[in-house]
Amino acid sequence: MTPPSEQDARLHELERELTLLSRHFIASRGPRIGQSLDRSAYVLLTRMETGEPLTLKELAHTFQADVSTIHRQVGTMLRHGLVERIDAATRAGARTFRPTPLGLERLEADRAISRAGAARLIEAAGWSDARTQEFLTLMVEFNHGIERLEELSRDHAAELSRDHAARPADEPPDAQ
Repeated sequence: MTPPSEQDARLHELERELTLLSRHFIASRGPRIGQSLDRSAYVLLTRMETGEPLTLKELAHTFQADVSTIHRQVGTMLRHGLVERIDAATRAGARTFRPTPLGLERLEADRAISRAGAARLIEAAGWSDARTQEFLTLMVEFNHGIERLEELSRDHAAELSRDHAARPADEPPDAQ
């Protein structure tokens, strides 16, 4: 058996460390006590708050999920008043969605709990502000690289919307 190359060994270690980071970060927030959003609503609202309203197709592309999955999640969020639907004739008739003030308020409350967990992890690591900033810079670069690789940029999602009008079957149920 051939020993692994240095690159294979690094990739093995990177995969392990990313898995541990994910587990530690989620665990650092502790039980969901005080958090009001489920994971899917938290993730969707985090993306939706960053710019223009998005279609279901754009959200599905961004999260590499089936439109039916996003449809279900956004429909639940509509019923709970976390997002609102906007009829946008300027986007080939596609309906777009944006967070409501309630959705943004609940996101920020849950985010405060998440930030406190991140602070506990940084404190446990014994990192200075400079070391934390270095880690943040590397994570941002890493995530941007992934977005380029997967064509998940906001601009690409907007292109998808222009090129492909959403079908009525892609729309969540009314929030009534």
